[in-house]
Amino acid sequence: MAKNLMIQGTMSNAGKSILTAGILRVLKQDGYRVAPFKSQNMALNSYITREGLEMGRAQVMQAEAAGIEPNVWMNPILLKPNSDMGSQVIVNGEVFGNREARDYFRMKKSLIPSIMKAYGELDSRYDIIVIEGAGSPAEINLKENDIVNMGLAALVDAPVLLVGDIDRGGVFAQLLGTIWLLEEEERARVKGLVINKFRGDKSILDPGLKQLYDKCGIPVTGVIPYVRLNIDEEDSLSEKLEQRTAAGGIDAAVIRVPHISNFTDFGMLEGCEGVSVRYVKSAGELGKPDLLLLPGSKNTMADLLWMRENGLEAGIQRLAGEGCRIMGICGGYQMLGSLLEDPEGVEHGGSLAGMGLLPVVTRFRGKKHRTRVEGNVGKLSGVFEQMSGTRAEGYEIHMGESMAGEGCSCFADVTDCVTGQQYADGCVKGNVCGTYIHGILDSPELLKGLLEPLYREKGIQPGVYRDLQAYKQEQYDRLADVIRMHLDMEAVYRIIGLD
Repeated sequence: MAKNLMIQGTMSNAGKSILTAGILRVLKQDGYRVAPFKSQNMALNSYITREGLEMGRAQVMQAEAAGIEPNVWMNPILLKPNSDMGSQVIVNGEVFGNREARDYFRMKKSLIPSIMKAYGELDSRYDIIVIEGAGSPAEINLKENDIVNMGLAALVDAPVLLVGDIDRGGVFAQLLGTIWLLEEEERARVKGLVINKFRGDKSILDPGLKQLYDKCGIPVTGVIPYVRLNIDEEDSLSEKLEQRTAAGGIDAAVIRVPHISNFTDFGMLEGCEGVSVRYVKSAGELGKPDLLLLPGSKNTMADLLWMRENGLEAGIQRLAGEGCRIMGICGGYQMLGSLLEDPEGVEHGGSLAGMGLLPVVTRFRGKKHRTRVEGNVGKLSGVFEQMSGTRAEGYEIHMGESMAGEGCSCFADVTDCVTGQQYADGCVKGNVCGTYIHGILDSPELLKGLLEPLYREKGIQPGVYRDLQAYKQEQYDRLADVIRMHLDMEAVYRIIGLD
């Protein structure tokens, strides 16, 4: 039977995901078999496992930090918002259905058996499970049916570290307010407080830490500094999505659609020397990029209409005519086509004209296509010619099927790693290309083929294309160093019951 520790936050984006990953990495380095767990995740950044099942990206990142293969046991429930009031519900890696927030709130306790089964699978295989909460345990309107914070802590009898974000201000109020809103038995589970994203001289903070202890009787087990690490973020609260201006070199613009999903597709691109990646929300911000990227979307038709209404679509069409390289991934690929049809009402219903930049018709279906694929980019010409024959691998998650017409080339020939089926992916026409493959830009060889012609055009010396996996491991080790230096790991070990 595994021991456990739960990381809860005073609010969303307090740094729970990264702190969980850091603790997992330290425990792994210390010789323990460790695994992450989050009963319910809400995010549009998802991942397809080796078995073809879907889970939250944050738990994938945490599994990498723990040195283990991601599995849906680590995230049995994933909510993917597709409107202001509803989400697609994923249970054990498969689509359960779409639910309005109120309906899901009423039914979520019925998912406890699925949660406990997933936790039990980890419990039987690992020494320590580090659990991540969601939002805040002090959301008193949600306590009745809580399955992700103190409700889960009670189910698995987990001690809790409570994390507050000092960078947003009011951290003492965050922590004290949360503690005071907890029930007595919940408060007893909180064994330590963590102040996250600290900048400045800690000696100035120290008197406040003592006063905090005097008011609540719970010690501060760590003050974690604000550090910049290139580690996958959980959702659209990521700070990098606020980067709006080019910093020189190759200007790569990503359209930040309202339902943007899997923006982690651009992580490798962001790390390339001489490349500036910015996220664009309006026609006025578009400018004249060297490379324009249309990301995945959880609601392709709604996001296309949003671009049509705010002038971004017309701007993208103008850039295409001027020869700008344009690449769409998944939902972005669908938008670039000539027509989107939704006869089953999967997204918007009816039909909608696409941007008309690729001769592709997309029809949405109720069954989600999710798998991992591998293969090679086809023989391309023009601005994408240097990508020809490079490795193409990643994963697919989409509700629509796209049919390419005449006048274009397929992007890649791939094999479904789950079923073994071989098929053509994507479409390329002139300076516009589209693909369903998430993670396609993680391949150094393919990225080189995309960027080197731009480097030459701009007169920039290309940098080194890093090994993604090696780079990730380096980042996790750096994170572990920060955790060891600024979190009282002796206290954490005692809290876990390893003293």
